[in-house]
Amino acid sequence: MMVVSLGVRASLAGALFIGLPGIAAAQFPPPAPPANSSSSSVQDRWPDPPKPSPRGAAPTAGPSKRQAAPANTSAGDDASAPAKAAPSKPAAPRTPANVVACNGVFSKDSTHLKLAIKFDSRNVAFDDVDGPDGSKIKASVLYPGDPKRRLEVVWNNDAARTDVSVISINGKSQWTAPKGLKLGLPIAALQKLNGKPFKLGGFTADGSSSVTGWDGGALSSLPGGCKVGIRLSVDSKASPDARSAVSGDKELSSNDPNVLAAKPSVAEILIGY
Repeated sequence: MMVVSLGVRASLAGALFIGLPGIAAAQFPPPAPPANSSSSSVQDRWPDPPKPSPRGAAPTAGPSKRQAAPANTSAGDDASAPAKAAPSKPAAPRTPANVVACNGVFSKDSTHLKLAIKFDSRNVAFDDVDGPDGSKIKASVLYPGDPKRRLEVVWNNDAARTDVSVISINGKSQWTAPKGLKLGLPIAALQKLNGKPFKLGGFTADGSSSVTGWDGGALSSLPGGCKVGIRLSVDSKASPDARSAVSGDKELSSNDPNVLAAKPSVAEILIGY
């Protein structure tokens, strides 16, 4: 049995050595023919399976089957194809940065420290601001050196700088208040936000007036429990007659033709608790 086994192994080994050139030829095709040969470079990269041919016969040039094969669009290829990205959801609209809301750092229980943490202590100062009747009062001022970002917060407790009393938007500030209130808003637009006409006092010699009542309109109360006060200013281009018609110690309505003729707009917004 050992002799037979050795003989079988020798026969198999011989057959393997004899077949190696054919296997090598199939896996590693011969080098490309000379430049004047009719063989194509595509065939050299992807040769057709070897076919029996007379010894010494030159390889026949022909179109590569692999190149000519149409793209496979079968379900099997779909599995290997990269997955399509899911359609992205539209980003939620961002709240504008400079908006005063009656919550968070502008809530009733806010403090100077909370403002300093929120807006960076370098952007918050405790300084004098204009008060009633030409007086000066202390307030925390956001961005004191930037008129467009300036915001004043007056406290009920000046010593501790706690308990918000009034938040003032004035000058050239671009801060906005709840309901879309902002400086420069015409009185007609202000009435539209309120949803109905409101009351205001007669204009003073400097052309300013204050809202005295919202008459139960949308601006009579704001989310968060705060109230809003508005100071109006007559249009600088209003005629003397138009100014005179709305001046004096009297009560006016926002839809009064004389008031509309003076074209007043929002000059200051006061948000208080």
